[in-house]
Amino acid sequence: MIETTAPRAFDLTDEQRAIAGLARDIAEREIAPHIAQWDRNHVFPRELYTKLTEAGLMGIVIPEEYGGAGADYVSYALAIEELAKVDAGTAVTLSVHAMIGSAILRLGDDAQKETYLPQVATGDVIAGFALTEPGAGSDAASLVSSARRDGDTYVLNGRKQWCTNGSFAGVTMGMFRTGDRGPKGVSAFLIENKTPGITVERVTEKLGIHTSNTCDLAFDDVRIPVAALLGSEGTGFTMAMSALTAGRIGIAAQATGILAACLEASVAYAKERTQFGKPIGSFEGVSFKIAQMATDLDAARLLVYRAAALCDRGEPFAIEASKAKLFASTAARKHASEAVQIFGGYGFTTDFPVERY
Repeated sequence: MIETTAPRAFDLTDEQRAIAGLARDIAEREIAPHIAQWDRNHVFPRELYTKLTEAGLMGIVIPEEYGGAGADYVSYALAIEELAKVDAGTAVTLSVHAMIGSAILRLGDDAQKETYLPQVATGDVIAGFALTEPGAGSDAASLVSSARRDGDTYVLNGRKQWCTNGSFAGVTMGMFRTGDRGPKGVSAFLIENKTPGITVERVTEKLGIHTSNTCDLAFDDVRIPVAALLGSEGTGFTMAMSALTAGRIGIAAQATGILAACLEASVAYAKERTQFGKPIGSFEGVSFKIAQMATDLDAARLLVYRAAALCDRGEPFAIEASKAKLFASTAARKHASEAVQIFGGYGFTTDFPVERY
């Protein structure tokens, strides 16, 4: 098996390597034996996240004072990559969970941090995200779901789509309109999903990542305390974009993990599958595909690790994270298709994992 190592000129610390190894061990022991069935049956493996909590991965970027591991973003990217090599859905769930935890850490007040960060770090709750609406996706500043101030509460009404972790979340970061149209009228709230008036209207059926929960949430006269407001009114759009910027590191790492899995599977199959009296890896039509996979994997890792390292140093990283996500996701999609080609007819079957990649 090809080990997860940083490309030359990018050294990992012993702690970072240890975290990557821990995530790899959990993925191989707790996910790999079950993932084919989970994916086929669209199972959200809630019990798995208890095991990820025990390993410190649910609170990987949350400081130790709140019960987290206090690790850096490079470690986080490595962990996401290792999980995604076995199951991209698990990686998405953890990525969004960590994104919300990080947002609370950076943007929340002391009471919000003390209330939610220990729960997120210990996995007592899974964190979700609710921004997109039927008429406001890429144009998120046009969202219409509303939050009306009523005494010491806000009353929420509206519909949200593409809510990652929504059916299983204990707390959701949601964006609602408190003012005029446009980005300055949007506010962010930390919403406990058990609050009356919140309904899972539909669980989204997707092309892939079936172990990741995506749903539509309905908010009908949902009454939450004023203390649930994250920051101040009118800053929600900026907060959402800030959270998504950090989230791009996780999704780029997820794509890198998929790409690494494609490479590992392709190399192994190209060595064992023979045609015309020799392994298919000896033919240039196959070996060139694998060489390009390996090259793009190195490039993706370097882009992801650079963005994560900039984040750790407190330097601007939005452009670097966007480049990492663009390149890694494009490469993963391209080489997943190439892996299917290398496997030939078998690549189209569920007997091998490349069709899932």
